[in-house]
Amino acid sequence: MKRNLYLIIISCSLVSCYTYQVKKQPDPLAESKDASKNNGKQGNIAPQNMNAQQPAPPAPVNVQEKLAAGKNVKIDVDGKKYKVIVDKWERDSLVAHPVHNAKKTLKFHKNQINAEKIAEKRFSQPIADIITVVAYAGIGVAIYSLLQ
Repeated sequence: MKRNLYLIIISCSLVSCYTYQVKKQPDPLAESKDASKNNGKQGNIAPQNMNAQQPAPPAPVNVQEKLAAGKNVKIDVDGKKYKVIVDKWERDSLVAHPVHNAKKTLKFHKNQINAEKIAEKRFSQPIADIITVVAYAGIGVAIYSLLQ
């Protein structure tokens, strides 16, 4: 019983409430559907106006804006994933260091970085809630086993 309890405590201490999440871009198709629903409620609209409003293509993502200095991110560079903290931009090159190794310096050209797979480190409330419930359940089991 003690061995299982120690194993549960160690595994809970290794879990983090922070996850790397890709920031979602606004979907222009969804916005155009919402606009067409609203237009239909307003009354008669000339058909040529409906054809003139084509959804705009998604705007290109600027890598330099997404990767500001000091951010903790997971990036995909030429098919390989890196967890880095951004230090600075030198012209078109990103200067960063790995999350757990501040002495090592990495440089990537902005064309090497896949802009659609840039994931920022964020707090995850559902994971925090799960960890809290598991901790309370573990404490309850421990108290119950001590009283028996």
